[in-house]
Amino acid sequence: MSLVIFSHGRCLSYDIGLDHPEAASRIYAIQDQLLSSGLEFVVQQRDATPASMEQLYLAHDPAYVDHVFDAVPDTGHIWLDDDTQVNAKSLNAALYSAGSGINAVDLVMQQPDTQAFCLIRPPGHHAEFRAAKGFCVFNNIAIAAAYAMQQYDLGRVLIVDFDVHHGNGTEDIFQHELRVKFFSSFQHPFYPYTDPVSHSSSIVKMPLAAGTTGALYQRRFNEEWLPLMQAFQPELVLVSAGFDAHIEDDMGQMKLTELDYLWLGQQLKQLADQFCGGRLVSMLEGGYEHSPLARSVVSYLKGQL
Repeated sequence: MSLVIFSHGRCLSYDIGLDHPEAASRIYAIQDQLLSSGLEFVVQQRDATPASMEQLYLAHDPAYVDHVFDAVPDTGHIWLDDDTQVNAKSLNAALYSAGSGINAVDLVMQQPDTQAFCLIRPPGHHAEFRAAKGFCVFNNIAIAAAYAMQQYDLGRVLIVDFDVHHGNGTEDIFQHELRVKFFSSFQHPFYPYTDPVSHSSSIVKMPLAAGTTGALYQRRFNEEWLPLMQAFQPELVLVSAGFDAHIEDDMGQMKLTELDYLWLGQQLKQLADQFCGGRLVSMLEGGYEHSPLARSVVSYLKGQL
């Protein structure tokens, strides 16, 4: 068994304001915690490569992708939506973020009993088929899933999203894709104010009230999700790993702790081991208070060792 972390300096190279929560300092905090925990000496770290436009087209309307490439300015910044600001360096960061998922899929599909974690920004799970949203330019996890189905002819790809916000973009892209089963837990009502009811057999939602504890989260995961995940028998497990449901993260009002993220890492690793030779790829989404974010990522990764 091996655990590989994909990242790239381009994901750190852009700045969208000192007061913006989606900052490069998130990644630095995680890297520091990997070092102080000793995990840096256990995992492998590799540079990601950028996604191509054709790979972005696998999950996005080509007209939207072309618009982003044309709209990103050489100087200054523009807004792709009310929350998503980009500048000249943002596009490269988004390409390396999406590319890391493709690199990770290739790795786990070609090397048995290998897990990968993509330590990247910007996040992706709010980006829809035709639109940016919520700090997200391209939908990294959806691109990885679409690539896996195309490149490796997979018929059952499981996507799990435990960010405090619903992965509306991933739902938008895959709501009619029978080869994908998308499980999303999220605080409700909360941004992006999604319908808590699943209207597609490909989408399984777990809306959670503010104040939800780890004990309740784990019980609902085991009772509501695990039987459906096992029945699906995935050939690949992909994870939108957001850590903003932590009790110390002011972005949400849930009460998960590092122990819950350790548990999630263990559960998802066991599921991947049971059905698909350990093929598990996780991609960083939210998590905005640096210390709990870093501690939670390390705990989640320890759950896979």
